[in-house]
Amino acid sequence: MNQIILGNVNIKVLQKKIKHVHLSVYPPSGGVRISAPLHMNTDTIRLFAISKLHWIKKQQIKFHNQVREAPREYINRESHYFLGKRYLLKVFEHKAAPNVAIKHEAIELYIRENTPKSKRKEIVEEWYRNELKKLIPGMIKHYEKEISVKVQAFGIKKMRTKWGTCNRTAGRIWLNLDLAKKEREYIEYIVVHEMVHLLERRHNDKFKAFMDKFMPKWRFYKEGLNRMPLQHENWNFELEQVG
Repeated sequence: MNQIILGNVNIKVLQKKIKHVHLSVYPPSGGVRISAPLHMNTDTIRLFAISKLHWIKKQQIKFHNQVREAPREYINRESHYFLGKRYLLKVFEHKAAPNVAIKHEAIELYIRENTPKSKRKEIVEEWYRNELKKLIPGMIKHYEKEISVKVQAFGIKKMRTKWGTCNRTAGRIWLNLDLAKKEREYIEYIVVHEMVHLLERRHNDKFKAFMDKFMPKWRFYKEGLNRMPLQHENWNFELEQVG
C-alpha cells in the first residue's frame, strides 16, 4: 500500500481490480484511504486526491468534533440503549442460564455469580442480535415488494466502519449489530440502503434516485446517524466519495 501526503493529510492508496476510484474517510481520527484501479498512475491518483482535499478536511473535522460515549462496564445503573431509548441496566445473579429482558425502564441482565465483563458484554450483544433478527425480516419483506428485489439472506455482525454491506452476487445483506441501539427508522434506512444496492452497486445519481423513490427522507436519516455519538469501539459510517 502506497501513500500520498498533502500537507498534514496522509492518504493511504490501495490499487486493485476495480473500475472506479473510491475515497473514504474513517472514524475516529479521520484516516483517509483511496482505492484505485490497477491501471491508474500515481499522478492521476494524486490529482484526484487534491481535487477532494477540501471534502476530506471537512469530514475529518466532523469526526474530530463528534461526541464519544464512554466504554460500557455492564454494571448496575449503567445507561444502555435499545431501539433509540435509554435504559438503566440492572444486573441480577442467579444459578441458571444467562438471560436479558426489558422491564419498564430497565434492561435486566441475569448472570451467574462472578461472570466477567467480557462475558456480560457477549450476553448483551447476543440479545441485541436476536432482537434485530426479530425486527429485520418484516422490513425486508415490505421493501422486497416496494423495490422489486429478493434478499436471499441477511446477517447481523459487528462492523467497525459501516452500518451495512451488500453482497449482490449472493443476494445477501449484512447489518451492523450496533443498529439495535438506534431508532427503528434508522434501522429501516440501512435496510433499504443495502437492498437498493441489489439494483445499483455504486452511490451514484441512479442509486440516489432509487433512494428518493423508496425512502424520500433517507438523507435525513443518513445525516442523523452520522451525528450520533460514536461508540467507544468507534463504529460509524465511513464517509465515501466515488470518482
